[in-house]
Amino acid sequence: MKKKASPKNPQIEKYIGVDYGSKRVGVAISDDHARLAFPQAVIKNSPGLIKEVMRLIKESKPIGIVIGESRTFSGNMNPIMKDVIIFADDIKKASKLPIFFEPEFLTSHQATHIQGAHDMLDASAAAIILQSFLDKEMHKKGI
Repeated sequence: MKKKASPKNPQIEKYIGVDYGSKRVGVAISDDHARLAFPQAVIKNSPGLIKEVMRLIKESKPIGIVIGESRTFSGNMNPIMKDVIIFADDIKKASKLPIFFEPEFLTSHQATHIQGAHDMLDASAAAIILQSFLDKEMHKKGI
């Protein structure tokens, strides 16, 4: 649900971005106006993953969740997409928020190239995925 606008606080539209991996899941959060994405957390992909992502969702109160869609060079789904789709379904059921898939291609490599290797690399990759989505949304709105 969108938060009410006020003179001091125009329409709040925040999104969470997710870079799903078999070992770690990166999470990013946008600013309140859905213009910039920021790395937030790296979560171990374990049985407690959904609970931890839901904690971040409850804290940040987004209006939607953007998940990286992993494809091969030829455009076919990577094998991990089966798990990504299950994760997306679980998060959608738990959060009742819309899910958006954003094509992601070598985002971890991009994050490493820009920032070097570090503990928040997966969160930085999630920020790249989320920023791509936000840029497209701003373009649609003529911003």
